[in-house]
Amino acid sequence: MKIDKIIVGALETNCYIVSIDNECLIIDPGDDFNKIKESVKNYQVVGCLVTHFHQDHIGALEEVLSTYNLEINKVKSKKFNFEIIETPGHTFDSRTFYFKKDKIMFVGDFIFYHNIGRTDLGGSNKDMQYSLHLMENYPDDITIYPGHGEKTNLGEEKKRFSLYFN
Repeated sequence: MKIDKIIVGALETNCYIVSIDNECLIIDPGDDFNKIKESVKNYQVVGCLVTHFHQDHIGALEEVLSTYNLEINKVKSKKFNFEIIETPGHTFDSRTFYFKKDKIMFVGDFIFYHNIGRTDLGGSNKDMQYSLHLMENYPDDITIYPGHGEKTNLGEEKKRFSLYFN
């Protein structure tokens, strides 16, 4: 599996192009459809995954769905195997996409490098704490791909989880 990061929009949102062979997924099509379209031109786009519905993560969503005849969080390929984990906190609808075989999670604005997502934009501290506790059950060697900034790993971030509990 190959992962390319495209930084899009005024808030510099990470849009990911995840590919296997000639097929790809678009994760969080935040903005700048033309930039995304150029990045996937050599692939068959078989899915679009959305971690949450803040505008900086879905600005180009409608264009992606209509151009490639897709449905949100549905994949038209057997090559991509992932689990959807509901991880509310940043927003009530936040979700994480876990590719177990590849030890990769796409987390949106749930977890960042040495930080977590804000809870005052449609989420809650209680939900965030629940979701962080949930992540404690997953292996430390999972690579985390956040909605902004650089990737990290779950073990590194788990060290800070207790800072967010009351």
